[in-house]
Amino acid sequence: MDSASTTAFRIDLLVDDRVIVEIKSVEQIAPVHAKQVLTYLRLLKLPVGLLVNFGQPTLKAGLQRIVNNLAPSASPRLRVNHKQPAPPPIA
Repeated sequence: MDSASTTAFRIDLLVDDRVIVEIKSVEQIAPVHAKQVLTYLRLLKLPVGLLVNFGQPTLKAGLQRIVNNLAPSASPRLRVNHKQPAPPPIA
């Protein structure tokens, strides 16, 4: 492999071959930072990444979850903020 192909992209952290963590320390996250994580997710066919910005006053303020548009792997009943169908009427 030549040096250009080995430095094409470099993930900051890959946790358990499942979650990409991209670390920044900037005053404000730019849209390109989220797109960078999404590109990594698509290239590696992974569903979830985290963008962590240590330039914010708190960790919570600097944490952003990025989700790739893959087919859902969990039951719709387990998804958060997903409207559940109404149960059938009791006869």
